[in-house]
Amino acid sequence: MKLVIQVRLLPTPEQAAALTDTLHQVNIAASQVAAVAFEEFGLSCRELPLRTLCYGDLKAGGLGAQAAQHVIKRVVDAYTTLRGNIRNGHLGGPASRRRRKAESKPVVFRLDAAHTFDDRCLSWQLDAGTVSLWTVAGRCKNLRFACSPDQAKMLAAHRKGESDLLHRDGKWLLIATCDVSEPQVCEPADWVGVDRGIVNLATTSDGDNHQGRRLSRYRRWQARKRVELQATRTRSAARLLRKQARREARHARHINHKIAKQVVAVAARTGRGIALEELSGIRARATVPRDQRARLSSWPFHQLGAFIAYKARRHGVPYIEVDPAYTSQRCPRCGHTARNNRPSRDHFECRRCGLAGPADVVAGVNVRDRARSAWVFVNMPQPAPT
Repeated sequence: MKLVIQVRLLPTPEQAAALTDTLHQVNIAASQVAAVAFEEFGLSCRELPLRTLCYGDLKAGGLGAQAAQHVIKRVVDAYTTLRGNIRNGHLGGPASRRRRKAESKPVVFRLDAAHTFDDRCLSWQLDAGTVSLWTVAGRCKNLRFACSPDQAKMLAAHRKGESDLLHRDGKWLLIATCDVSEPQVCEPADWVGVDRGIVNLATTSDGDNHQGRRLSRYRRWQARKRVELQATRTRSAARLLRKQARREARHARHINHKIAKQVVAVAARTGRGIALEELSGIRARATVPRDQRARLSSWPFHQLGAFIAYKARRHGVPYIEVDPAYTSQRCPRCGHTARNNRPSRDHFECRRCGLAGPADVVAGVNVRDRARSAWVFVNMPQPAPT
């Protein structure tokens, strides 16, 4: 499986100037290549014809051979992503203003957009804690970087492929790709059902509850600050808004990482698998009052599920998604399903057998029970041909 390691570069002023010039020049060149591709091929450019048109000009403009190749690949990838977004309807229908605007002009790259380096133009000296990479001012050697001991071990054992140079919030970052082998998935002794929600971010069938009150309180505070900055309507306020959005996203991601780590650790320690509800498209299906729409849209359920899935794969823990229908209204003891089984958001009480308890724990138990039966069908051997 592919993992990314983010390390922070610690350049000297001279090295930082060289890195800045490098990013600016390669992104200016990428915008020029994108304009040529749009003029010659529209949105359907391919790498080989584009290389024939632009490679010589990029080399004459001062870029190295590998840098020129990566600029061309970035342009082709950008147009491929744009075509995919148009095909999947992410930019609206054929008559939408956003789609017509995207189709009517070439792709433009920001001056500080990330650039790709491979092993021909970037080398790691892990023992010395330095890297050496190509810049427009020549090879930049002895560029120090900082990372945790675990990240250093991961880089030494599994680093493979390309790395991205990124300048964000005044910091220089290098994002490396690691190819980690996955352990064999064990046969689960049982399952841990996980119910995701807004008030309680995750509740397991064991009764472990990961509340979202602090995250909700933090987001409300950020929303108040956002309203104040939006009312200012200045460039500095716009910069602060972008910085604040990134900070809020990092905070939510950190909480989701902690929850996923705890859930996977419990499952791995007890030899069980992890079962989650399949919640794709929930924003299109669920209807909430207007004052709760922003809360639903910022609910990080997909990110939490993705974190649990990849951490489970990394530890060899079985992972499955089950049908979420009526998991919060079904009695796990007698099977009676009715809306009035849940008189309030936090409480469950079966109208037939009288089973009562926390609603999210009951939903987690139902997810676990569905995983037991679903795993049998997933691993059922193929019938012998007649």
